[in-house]
Amino acid sequence: MDVLQESLSGVVGFSIYFSVAIVMLLIFKWVYTLVTPHDEWKLVKEEQSSAAAIGFVGAILGFSLALASAASNSVSLIDFAIWGLVALIAQSIAFLIVRFIFMNNIVERIKNNEVSAGIMLGGTSVAVGLLNAACMTY
Repeated sequence: MDVLQESLSGVVGFSIYFSVAIVMLLIFKWVYTLVTPHDEWKLVKEEQSSAAAIGFVGAILGFSLALASAASNSVSLIDFAIWGLVALIAQSIAFLIVRFIFMNNIVERIKNNEVSAGIMLGGTSVAVGLLNAACMTY
């Protein structure tokens, strides 16, 4: 019984961190769609755009990887939230780097459902998320 009680003692902390992480994921979705000049949700839901889906899922995965690292390495809930904000900024910058340095026509290509552009954007977003997560292991 002590083992069960000890195991369940972390449920409150888990619930708080998990809830904050879900809220941060929703905030990321909102901010990311503001940063990108194309509406990912519309492209995916209404136009069934594979390119937009791949790019957006890559951004969500990249952010989630960094957010998971922030949760694992944070010393408090405030610390977690601060590093979550850092992850959000890093993922937004990743999109801007792809758009303005690697592929200045990425938005048009995503809108035209060019899967290769979605893969490039999604892959870059995951790579940035991995690097971001690794750098958060302070």
